[in-house]
Amino acid sequence: MELKQIRCVLAAAEEMHFGRAARVLDILPAGLGRQIRLLEEELGVRLFERTTRSVVLTEAGRQFVRDARHLVTTADEMVERFRDRGRSKSRVIRLGAIDSAAAGLVPALIHDLHARDPALTIQLTEEKSIRLVPKLLSGRLDLAIIRPGVRLDPRLRMRLLLHETAVVALPASHPLVERSHVSVPALADVAMIIPERRSRPHSHDLTMKLFEEEGLTPRIAQIAEEKQTILNMVAAKIGAAIVPQWSKRLAVPGVAFRPLLIRTATGANRLPLAVAWQADVRDANRDLLLQLLEENLDRYAGQD
Repeated sequence: MELKQIRCVLAAAEEMHFGRAARVLDILPAGLGRQIRLLEEELGVRLFERTTRSVVLTEAGRQFVRDARHLVTTADEMVERFRDRGRSKSRVIRLGAIDSAAAGLVPALIHDLHARDPALTIQLTEEKSIRLVPKLLSGRLDLAIIRPGVRLDPRLRMRLLLHETAVVALPASHPLVERSHVSVPALADVAMIIPERRSRPHSHDLTMKLFEEEGLTPRIAQIAEEKQTILNMVAAKIGAAIVPQWSKRLAVPGVAFRPLLIRTATGANRLPLAVAWQADVRDANRDLLLQLLEENLDRYAGQD
């Protein structure tokens, strides 16, 4: 019996869905299912009753989960004690950040960190929120700048940093580029490139909500997952896109950005940005970075 198998069972018991549990653990659903089957074969009992739509714990599964949670907590605490020893000597902060924050906020943060403590460096991982959170929970990151989800894992703490304004990305030759601002109604007949919802729920929902509030439905030309891909498609004149303001720093040739004109002050054109870290982990280096974020947040937020 391996800890990896136990974590798969606990995640599936929490989510009651193999696909969602696999995303939490940052593995493929087939891999999660295989780990659970191997454990069931070793134990000689079924831990889940599976249907085409859901999974349900068996009586043996419920007993296993109760005992396994204590086992995993004990193992995690032991690992953390040894990591604390390493952190006392390490001068590296492992920081995760979503792409727009990596382009817009992190460079200034690294500059300020080097000014405060030149010997302390940042090891940056740029990923989507759904991939950063599992890395944070597993201890592969010290903190992460993410789009906050609906639910916060109780093992994490989170601090809201700011709300990033959305802008319109247009092909440089598009007639709307001549305007100083672009409204959502002006995009009614424009082909749109929409973020894929599973990996970028905040950005996807923001675009859809902005159109919905105007009583419109976007003309979706393409759905894409990566921000760089979306901007490359805009440059290729496939369509326009509504993106976070700091996407302008990705500097894709052939793309022009214009402020998004919103008629009502609902805040629908803003995307939340938060920083998260493990609740029970002590780390003076990480706390210094959090302090810098707090002290300079107004300046970071004002960057274009």
